[in-house]
Amino acid sequence: MSERRLIPDTLMLEERAAHAINAMIGMADRDHNFIPFFAADLMHKPAFMTHGDWDYGSSHGRMIDGLILARHMSGEEFGKEVEERYRANLLSFFKEDGMSYRQINPTHDWEPNANLIDQRAVILSLTSWFMESGDLKVKEVADRHVAALKRIAIKERDVWYYPASEYKETGWPSRNAIQLRLAPDPAAFCGRLVMPLLKYHELTGNQDAFELCQFFTALIIERSGVFNQDGSFNDSLAYRSGHFHTRIGTLDAIARFGAWTGDAAMLAWVKKSYDWALTKCTTFGWTPGDLHEQAYEHETCSLVDLIATGITLAQSGYVEYWGTVERFLRNHLAESQLLDLDWVEETDDKSCDIHANKSFYKVAERTRGSFAGYSAPNDFVCDVIEGRGHMNDLQICCLGSGTRGLFMGWSHTITEKKGTISVNFLLNRGSKWLDVSSYLPHEGKVVLDIHTDISRLQIRIPEWAGFTKIKYVRERNGEVIEGKGSEASSWVNKHFLLLGSAVAGEKITVTFPLSLRKTLENAVGQTFETEWRGDDVVNITPKGKKKPLYSGRQVFEEAPMRTGDYRRLDKEFVW
Repeated sequence: MSERRLIPDTLMLEERAAHAINAMIGMADRDHNFIPFFAADLMHKPAFMTHGDWDYGSSHGRMIDGLILARHMSGEEFGKEVEERYRANLLSFFKEDGMSYRQINPTHDWEPNANLIDQRAVILSLTSWFMESGDLKVKEVADRHVAALKRIAIKERDVWYYPASEYKETGWPSRNAIQLRLAPDPAAFCGRLVMPLLKYHELTGNQDAFELCQFFTALIIERSGVFNQDGSFNDSLAYRSGHFHTRIGTLDAIARFGAWTGDAAMLAWVKKSYDWALTKCTTFGWTPGDLHEQAYEHETCSLVDLIATGITLAQSGYVEYWGTVERFLRNHLAESQLLDLDWVEETDDKSCDIHANKSFYKVAERTRGSFAGYSAPNDFVCDVIEGRGHMNDLQICCLGSGTRGLFMGWSHTITEKKGTISVNFLLNRGSKWLDVSSYLPHEGKVVLDIHTDISRLQIRIPEWAGFTKIKYVRERNGEVIEGKGSEASSWVNKHFLLLGSAVAGEKITVTFPLSLRKTLENAVGQTFETEWRGDDVVNITPKGKKKPLYSGRQVFEEAPMRTGDYRRLDKEFVW
């Protein structure tokens, strides 16, 4: 941070990341070896948290990854001792075969197994851990883990797969499943693994990781049947009723692999399914849980998958998705983070706690900064008469994913490629090249403070702003230069205003009219009227009843200001 100054009091993702750290640390069960609780019921009086079968590789992997990314964004050091316990726990879950195993729980009749969904979070966290630290011991664990994932895969001529959801030390539970090629939900167990495996290959050159990506991707596209020919999700029971988190997470993974390998056909395949998925979501980011039983239950995990996939597609030339993703970041991701807990009843009494199972202790305080486990379009709490009714209000997987969503938005607000600096999201953000100060949604105004000479600078302008009334003022070396968006040769890639070269110390102010509009949004047969101010939803009808969303957003004719500054790093993670 540099010297503090006046900045717009608008959405700052790095500050949201600091709030998420509070929850990631607070949900540790200090009475049970710092195993994090998985879920919370905030409607109960008093609220309580519960453990579950996801407590081990999945939850620990999500928390380690989330904490690494959140600390990188925010610089916050709070709770490092708890994070170290998470890391030690994660390493303790590995057996000699290189797989991460769920543990015996004292209150549930579970048997140890290496759940294949868990392995995705495990290699994700090891990858971020190695990226952060360069620790060769972590790399050794990750190499053994990747080798195990390759070793246990059933290998056909052109595809690999896992024949069950759970692997045991004695091997696969059923030889018959292998002989009959009964691959259960390939998206959940194989497709989503591609994302962290590819990043691990990028970092280390690990060839086992690349081979897994190659053969799992071929499985999904060529043989699995997870996605229909028109891009829609296969909604049969065997495919988890078209479960959105695992489907879109798979699209994220394959988009990354297509971009990495330069496979334009693969990217076009992803785009087709992504566009279909968007038709089932609201434009502000609410997603169904699936296409049947969980349709009404939005997971923050699914939204973050949409964000990540959209970013990869945008970087690959489908630039229209920058605006799509910004709407997701500003709206349902930001609204899904729990910052106001006045409506939650909590207690500091532990007398009703059940060891290793349930806790009522200071739940509101400990979960502040978490993300919605299941939410309605207009309410943090999903308590509808359809589907499964009221379920978990918080899930730790959504906390890890929500934090990763903040990071994806933050790290792609300003990007550099071959000497061109692009401002992709109109969000507050600092960098070694320039600072972005966003006055949205109050004013159609963005200020760029340049820190170093830039040979080519461009900024994305929202599609609703048009081009005829866009203006910019450049102040440098005592000179003031004015320009308009209607000038010839001002635009590149349809949505970017080309500002050309910029010099250190220059200030560029870009202004444009705000779009004030209403849209009707459909969410699994329910209609919501939304009021927009630019890319922000400022009201929604009908209003939520438990913990309403989009009903408390204040807007002013001039953006409120506050004292502060942005975080700037010489070297940043790239995910």
